[in-house]
Amino acid sequence: MSDIRIDSAFDSGNIEVLSVDGASAVLAIPKDTNSEFKQWFHFRVSGAAGRELELKITGLEESAYPGGWPGYDACVSEDRDYWGRAASSYDKSADGGTLTIRYTPASDIAWFAYFAPYSMERHHDLVAEAAASEGVDYIHLGTSLDGQPIDCLEMGEGELKVWLYARQHPGETQAEWWMEGALEVLTDPADSVGRELRKRCRLHLVPNCNPDGSKRGNLRVNAAGSNLNREWAQPSADKSPEVLAIRNRMDETGVDFAMDVHGDEAIPVSFLAGFEGIPSWTDEQGDGYYSYEAILDRRTPDFQTEQGYTKSAPGKANLSMSTNQVAERFGATAMTLEMPYKDNPASPEPEQGWSPERSKMLARDCLASLLEWIDAREG
Repeated sequence: MSDIRIDSAFDSGNIEVLSVDGASAVLAIPKDTNSEFKQWFHFRVSGAAGRELELKITGLEESAYPGGWPGYDACVSEDRDYWGRAASSYDKSADGGTLTIRYTPASDIAWFAYFAPYSMERHHDLVAEAAASEGVDYIHLGTSLDGQPIDCLEMGEGELKVWLYARQHPGETQAEWWMEGALEVLTDPADSVGRELRKRCRLHLVPNCNPDGSKRGNLRVNAAGSNLNREWAQPSADKSPEVLAIRNRMDETGVDFAMDVHGDEAIPVSFLAGFEGIPSWTDEQGDGYYSYEAILDRRTPDFQTEQGYTKSAPGKANLSMSTNQVAERFGATAMTLEMPYKDNPASPEPEQGWSPERSKMLARDCLASLLEWIDAREG
């Protein structure tokens, strides 16, 4: 039979084809733009109907997060709408670390990705639909190095200044699926949580902080090779115009509550990271964060507090990271939300693992938790 064909020259596509033999291929992940990071892959296989594919992605012990591969199953779709999982196994000793993906597609084309992609076309549809909703203001914050707009959506009549922003790291596509779920809540006039939040807050949402990295198929950096979540202390027009534009708008509006939405490669659960270690830390400010975390933990089994990042020592917080900078700069209750690439072992879903649908549902829980947090704060 003829060899399969592998392509990645499309929005967020990223793979290097080393060899193809029938329905088997040996692949590698290229590095991010002007960077040593590599982890994101997204490609399509054609000529595959009814054939058992064996796709070996090699050299993964030199990827950004080699701990992300054990226990991980690749995402796969035949219609680019529903994303399931393809059985995958990892051997750290084979060809510098090899992920072997096995899958038999029913149709002639199958797409594979590190996580379900969120295309720039879908991003523009999301922004257009939200901007057309009653009471929503569209703000053009600035322009990326590749000339793409940094989009912000603002809504609500309340006093509490809430900022929600996602995809500083473009390969963490869970984050924009989360944003889609959040915007569905906030722009639906029939949604009671959305209505109440808009009554009590002024909300500012940036669905994609890094459009250039997203389109280029990067895991972690923008067109200059900058990790945007290490640029918040001194953002610049030549290295990080995205952060500069967002932070300038925050300076104009102020910030009371902020959530920076991400994905974590290795930890297979959702969790929050706070701002312990900022120079101006007070227990009162910290209690605002811990009380929100406790509410979210109670509301959904898809969130937990047992696993997460090590807290910074007093005075040792990295102020180049957005959560620490925003908490320090504005006295805000700030946090980083992390979602997994793998499945939640406490609540597994074998067909999809962690998925776009679960990311969107977690957004609903996060907003309902915010409303409960505001009630407790005002009470």
